[in-house]
Amino acid sequence: MGGESDGLREYHGKRDFGRTGEPAGEGAPGTVGEPRFVVQIHDASTLHFDFRLQVADVLKSWSVPKGPSADPSDKRLAVPTEDHPLEYEEFEGVIPAGEYGGGTVIVWDHGTYEPLSHDRRGRPVDFAESLAHGHARFRLHGAKLRGEYALTRFRGGPDRSAGEDVAWLLVKTAGGGRGRGTPDPRRARSARTGRTLARVAAEDGRG
Repeated sequence: MGGESDGLREYHGKRDFGRTGEPAGEGAPGTVGEPRFVVQIHDASTLHFDFRLQVADVLKSWSVPKGPSADPSDKRLAVPTEDHPLEYEEFEGVIPAGEYGGGTVIVWDHGTYEPLSHDRRGRPVDFAESLAHGHARFRLHGAKLRGEYALTRFRGGPDRSAGEDVAWLLVKTAGGGRGRGTPDPRRARSARTGRTLARVAAEDGRG
């Protein structure tokens, strides 16, 4: 895949693109303007939400079992997963049984975000650097999620090398008023097509 990002090596290694309809990630350039985010509901071996933030030319990704919440009192566990290609923001469909992550995916929310991380002197910090240090703040501009959020690593070693024992918390910190918690994922509708998980599974096939 000539010029593929090193960050996508794990993503490619886990998938057979002759079977799955997921994007192969052929090195799409980063978008101009504010970086993107997407939240997908993934009905795989366990039903969960996937939270993804564009950082340079990849989507940094976390599995959030209970989903992001618009209520600042909710602290959501977020477990890092492999980087995904930018095209994954648009992915909705059924990953065939037997493939990595086999199950149904819908786009629950998507939009742009503003990096808000600063150092102790109030100077902006590169977003990738703030993630590497284990704490990043950002403002979401989505159809459903709006306002300021933070991702904070709370156990494990250096990012990307600590393995499965790394975990983060995703918390709404401010902005946009007090929102509601995460909806029932089986009743939730796609921000792209208005479909539920059940409808996508029926229309796109179960593999």
